[in-house]
Amino acid sequence: MAASPPSSPSAAAAAVAGVRSPSPQSPSPNLTNFFVWREFAWGAIAGAFGEGMMHPVDTLKTRLQSQAIMTGAKAQKNIFQMVRTVWASDGLRGFYRGISPGVTGSLATGATYFGVIESTKTWLENANPNLSGHWSHFIAGGIGDTLGSFIYVPCEVMKQRMQIQGSSKSWALNATKGSVSQSPGTQMYGYYKGMFHAGCSIWKDHGLKGLYAGYGSTLARDVPFAGLMVTFYEAMKELTYYGKRKYLPDSDLQVSNSFEGLLLGGLAGGFSAYLTTPLDVIKTRLQVQGSTTRYNGWLDAIKKTWASEGVDGLFKGSIPRIIWYIPASAFTFMAVEFLREHFNEKIDSDACEQT
Repeated sequence: MAASPPSSPSAAAAAVAGVRSPSPQSPSPNLTNFFVWREFAWGAIAGAFGEGMMHPVDTLKTRLQSQAIMTGAKAQKNIFQMVRTVWASDGLRGFYRGISPGVTGSLATGATYFGVIESTKTWLENANPNLSGHWSHFIAGGIGDTLGSFIYVPCEVMKQRMQIQGSSKSWALNATKGSVSQSPGTQMYGYYKGMFHAGCSIWKDHGLKGLYAGYGSTLARDVPFAGLMVTFYEAMKELTYYGKRKYLPDSDLQVSNSFEGLLLGGLAGGFSAYLTTPLDVIKTRLQVQGSTTRYNGWLDAIKKTWASEGVDGLFKGSIPRIIWYIPASAFTFMAVEFLREHFNEKIDSDACEQT
C-alpha cells in the first residue's frame, strides 16, 4: 500500500513516528496511551525479526572480536577463515549459537526503542522548544535503548558466551589444548547447554555482576548508536522529502513507508555501526572474558587494545558489524513501517468506533 508524501517537514517527521496530523476523524485524546503502547508491540516484533535474520553474521563478529581472549597472541583469523572454522567445527548450527537470548534481548530493545522514542521526543520538544529536532531524536533514541538495557545486557552476555563456545566438543577441545588465553590459576566458564543453563551458571559463578558484565561499556556503545541511528534515519527522511519537492515537484511518484524504512533504515544502521565499532570491541571483550583478568575495566581494555593492536584492534569486526547492521536495521525499520502502514489505520478506525 503506497503512502502519500507528507505535505510539510513536520508532517514528514510525524509520519516517521506513525503519528497522524489532527483531523476530524482523529481518535479522542483519551486513546493517546493506546497509540503509544502500540509502538512497543511493533518495535518488539521488528527487533526480534531483525535479530533472527542476521544472527549468523553477529556470531562471526563476536568471534572475530574475542579472538584476543580466546587465542592470545596466536595468528588471528579474518572473516572468511572464521566462516570456514565455524562451519568445520559445528556446521550450520554453529552460526545460530546464542540465538535464544539474542532474540529475547531484541524483543525488549525493539519495544523500548520504538515505544519510547516518539513520546520522549515530543516531551523534550514541549519542555524545551529551543531543542532542535535532531538533538531531540538523539536523546530520545538513547533513552529508549537505555531502558531496554536492563533486559538486553544479560541476554547479550549469555548470547556472546554461547556464540564463542561453538559445540561442546570444540569447546572441550580448546580447553584441553589450552587455547583459551587466561591468567594462571583461573578457570574459564563451563559449557552452556542453553539460555536458561547459561543464565543460572553465570548467576551461580558471579552473581548479578556476572549477568551485567560490561554494562557500562554496553551503554557507552548503545546509547550513542541508538541516538545516531534514529537521528540519521529522521534526517534522511526529511532529506528525501525535500529532495522530492525540489527536484520532482510535479511527480506522482509514491514510495511505500516499508520501502523507505528498508533503504533508509539500512543506511542509518550502517553509518551508526561503523562509528561505534571501537565501543563494541571493548564491550565484547569485557563480556566474554569470564574469570580471566586480561582487562581490568573499560579504560584498561582500551589502553591494552590500543597498545597491542593499534587502531586496527579497535575497529576489529567492523566489516561484519556493518554487514550485520545494514540489513538488520533495514529489516527492523521496514517491519515497523509495514506494521504501522498496514495495521495502524485499521486500529485507529476500530478505536474511534469504540469512543
